[in-house]
This record gives sequence, C-alpha cells and structure tokens, in this order.
Amino acid sequence: MDLSVAFLGTGGSVPTARRATACLLVMRGGDRIMFDCGEGSQRQMHRSLGLVQLDEIYITHLHLDHYLGLPGLLKTYDLQSREAPLTIHGPPGLRRLFGDLGRLIGKTRYEVEVNELAPGQAVPHDGYEVRAFPVEHRMPAFGYRLGEPDRPGRFDKQAAERLGVPEGPAYSALQGGEEVKGADGVVRPEDVMGTARPGRTVVITGDTAPCVATSEAAEGAELLVHDGSFAEEEAQRAAETGHSTAGQAAALAREAQVKLLALIHVSSRYNVGQVLEEARGVFEPTIAPRDFDLVEVPFPDHGEPVLVPNGARERREAPEADPAEAAPRS
Repeated sequence: MDLSVAFLGTGGSVPTARRATACLLVMRGGDRIMFDCGEGSQRQMHRSLGLVQLDEIYITHLHLDHYLGLPGLLKTYDLQSREAPLTIHGPPGLRRLFGDLGRLIGKTRYEVEVNELAPGQAVPHDGYEVRAFPVEHRMPAFGYRLGEPDRPGRFDKQAAERLGVPEGPAYSALQGGEEVKGADGVVRPEDVMGTARPGRTVVITGDTAPCVATSEAAEGAELLVHDGSFAEEEAQRAAETGHSTAGQAAALAREAQVKLLALIHVSSRYNVGQVLEEARGVFEPTIAPRDFDLVEVPFPDHGEPVLVPNGARERREAPEADPAEAAPRS
C-alpha cells in the first residue's frame, strides 16, 4: 500500500512567488486527503497532480492562510458536476465558519459535511485512522496523526510444512489468527507467524509552538511535518505568536525519535537554507520541502522515508479539466 505526502503549499502566512500558503495532500492507496487548504490550493493542484477529487479535508485551525482556498475549490468541484460527498474536518468553530463561507460558495450539488472534532478524536478509515490532537497556537488548533495498526508478521511456510499443515485454506486461517490442525495436533498462529510488523505514522502539526502533545503523537513516526516559522534568533517572537523555531522543531523530532522531519511555514523573511542548517545542527534527518516536493513513506521494514524533489509534478494523476466546460452556458 503506497503512502506519500505531496507538499503543495510550504510557505508562511504570506504567499510568495515560490511558496504558496499551507496545503498538504496525503495519498494512501486510492485515498486522497488534504490537510489545510490555503489560498490558491486548487491552482497548486493544477500545477502538479491535477485537480484531484479529494475524499476529505482536514483544517488545522481557522487562520485565513490555512483555509482561504476552500471556497474556490468547493465551487470548482460543483462546476465539474461532482457527485461524491466531501467531508471537512476541523477544530471547534468550523461550522460557524462554513455558515459564513456558505454565502460565497452557494449551494453545491454534492453534499459537503462539516465535522467539528474534539481533542483526541479519531476518524476511522480502512486500514488507518486520522486522530486530532491539540497543539499550542493563538487559537484552538489541532495537529493530525495518520496512523496504521501493526501488520501481521510474515508467514513461515517452511514451519507450517514441518508441522504438517496442509497448504490452502489452513494457511489463510493461520494468517487470520485462527488455530488449525497439523500432523501432531493443534497449530497456533504464533507457531508459524513472525513478530508483528509496525504500520506507518505521519504527523502534521499545522501552526504550533513545541508541545508535549505533538511529541507524544509523533513518537517513532516515519514523518513529522512541523511548523518551523522562525530562526533561533527570534525564539521570543515564536513563543509570543504560537509558532516554533526550526531548532525547537528539530529538538522535538529528536526526542520523539522520528525518522524524518519536514519543516514548513518558514517565514519569508528567511533564507530557508539558513533555517534548515540550524535544524540539522540539532536533528540531521531534516528537510525543508519546496512546493511540489513529495515524500514517499514505505513500511518501516522496507526502508526510510524518501524526499522526491518536484515529485508531485512528476506524478500527475488525472488530465486537466476546464471548469468552464462544465458550467452552464448563458
């Protein structure tokens, strides 16, 4: 099952020519989930993967640079005659926000469900969950932990043959956790199955100061995407505004023993290389993705997360469609 994270908006609160505001797209198998939808997110999709039909959108908090792209994206889907429902998840206040945005978006022919989450609440999916955790910002804000359960250990066919288990349904039963009959009695799953193999974890913080909740959520994660707004020289300003320095994010990643740290939301006042150097002095496996970079996240027993520069552009998923073609002509 493939798992990758496309960085569509990696800049701070002000978009620049090279970096859009907050927007990530997680692709797991056939699922397409967006985290934050800053200004111009649908343009970033057009410029890379194509206008992907999202399954869900998760908003970290209700500052404009994290949701301003929603009205345009939802309206474009409507003009394209989308029929599948779309759920928007986020912190308390999300329903009230959509009451205001409704005047901009109008009525859509597909259902838009707004789901306000509580701290610690999980949204179950087939083979994984997305769990909200509270972060420290200037307003109610969540980070999100996408986590998979442990996978069964590898099936030892030679051990099964030695125990006289007939090939076929009995093998499937053992892999499903059931006991079967062998040549000399009962054969239990643990007799032929290796130790459980861990699933994958991706954690996305949104805007936050370093906090215990993030450290706990990110424990052993394959990928931590963390606010790195400031350099160390402005640690006081970071604390006052509910953000992190690159060094603070790196220290948290080191403590949580994550495999890879990705810094985003770096203020446009900095050369990103300077901020990245500070972070790597604390935690070497740190990257600062550019817009359209992609991180592939294999299972832990298959290797480490890998940065693919410009990978979102190289992995276009669908042909471009012109929304005007779907709009009624006057």
